[in-house]
Amino acid sequence: MTRAFDVPDCPEWLRDFVAAAPATEVPEQLRPPANGARAAAVLILFGEGPEGPDLLLLQRADTLRKHAGQPAFPGGGIDPGDDGPVGAALREAAEETGLDPGGVAVLATMPELYVSHSGYRVTPVVAWWREPSAIAAGDPGEVASVARVPISELADPVNRLRIRGPSGHLGPAFRARGMLVWGFTAGILHRVLQVGGWELPWDKSRVEELPPEVIRLGERE
Repeated sequence: MTRAFDVPDCPEWLRDFVAAAPATEVPEQLRPPANGARAAAVLILFGEGPEGPDLLLLQRADTLRKHAGQPAFPGGGIDPGDDGPVGAALREAAEETGLDPGGVAVLATMPELYVSHSGYRVTPVVAWWREPSAIAAGDPGEVASVARVPISELADPVNRLRIRGPSGHLGPAFRARGMLVWGFTAGILHRVLQVGGWELPWDKSRVEELPPEVIRLGERE
C-alpha cells in the first residue's frame, strides 16, 4: 500500500512531488504479477547539497552476478526482519553507502514496479536527507562508487538521451557524474523528473546503442 508521511520540515520544493508520488501511474508492463515475485525496495533519497537539490545513486560492482556495473538507487530484497519496504530501503542504503538512517526522514512510498529481468516487485521509498552524513561505497564486491547527483544535472537536456538495448527496446537514459544511467533506474528517474515538475525539454531523437561492455556484463547473469 502506498502512503505519504507527515514530515513538517520537508522542503517546499519537494512537497508537490511527495503529494503526487503515492498515486503515480504504473505502466502496464511494469505492474507486478499477482504472485511469484520477490518483494524489494529502493530508496529515492532527496538531499540538498552545494549544487542544489540532489539524489543519492550508486554504481554496482562489475563482479556482481546480477546487475553488474549498473547505476542504481540503494536498495535490495525485503528480509523478514525489515518491517516492510521502508525498513529494507534504509537498511540496504546504510549497508551500501554508509549513510546514517537516523538522519533520513521517510516521506512516502510509491506503487510497486515489476522488474521482469530479475523477478522482483520493487517499492520505491521516497525520503528527505534531513541530516546528511558521510557516504562511501560499502562492500567493494557489491558497490563500486556512490554519488550525490544534482537534479539540475539529471534534468539538463545535454545529459539526456535514449538507449537501445540488444532486444531493440528504447528507454530513457542519463549521463551523470561519469555514469550512464539506463534501464530500471533511468525509468524511475525519468518519472521523478516528470512528477516533480523538474523535467526540461530534451531531444528524444538522440538515441545511442547500449555500450558493448555493458552488454557483456549483462550476459554473465
